Amino acid sequence: MKLLVLGATGGTGLQIVRQAVEQRHSVTALVRSPNRLQSFQNSIDIQQGDLLSKPQLEKILPGHDAVLSAFGPRAPIAKGEEHLLQQFAAVLTGAMQSAQVRRVIVESVAFLFKDAIFPPAYLLGRLLFPSVVADAAAMEKILQSSGLDWTLVRPPRLTDGERSAHYRMREGHLPPFGLSISRADVADCFLKVLDNQTTVRKIFGVSN
Repeated sequence: MKLLVLGATGGTGLQIVRQAVEQRHSVTALVRSPNRLQSFQNSIDIQQGDLLSKPQLEKILPGHDAVLSAFGPRAPIAKGEEHLLQQFAAVLTGAMQSAQVRRVIVESVAFLFKDAIFPPAYLLGRLLFPSVVADAAAMEKILQSSGLDWTLVRPPRLTDGERSAHYRMREGHLPPFGLSISRADVADCFLKVLDNQTTVRKIFGVSN
């Protein structure tokens, strides 16, 4: 498939690019700093630009089969970026609708699972990262009302471990005692649900 990867220079994004190339997908990455993808310069199409620019996305999107997004603000959240995910979702969904590209998979946060008890994800998120919870919730709401073929992947704490392919997925819930997952396994999950129609317009919790 021809994939547009957003947030490609982050930890999860780099794993998505690496694994997509390994699986022989055609990959385009829209990034502000192409130097961070130098090791992929001969295997993917690197486009420099601003993924918060609707005109730029509308120009790049046609011909792609799906968008895979690991985009997110850097921690700690900088002043002025409290609504970054909401802004991103509005731009992305509008551009995808204009370009008639329907499939999108987006990394969100496990803090939005209100029924999680072990760990109490929503409570911890509201106490420790209230702006992240509010922004991610606004992003998800825009995606869910877009009419696109979206899938939301909500991981807990991300690690730099290897891909195990033995992680757990639950529709609509965080797996019990889901404390962490490697970025490599989140990328593996993205590519597994990519062409699976049963995952369209659903939310998944993923964890080790």
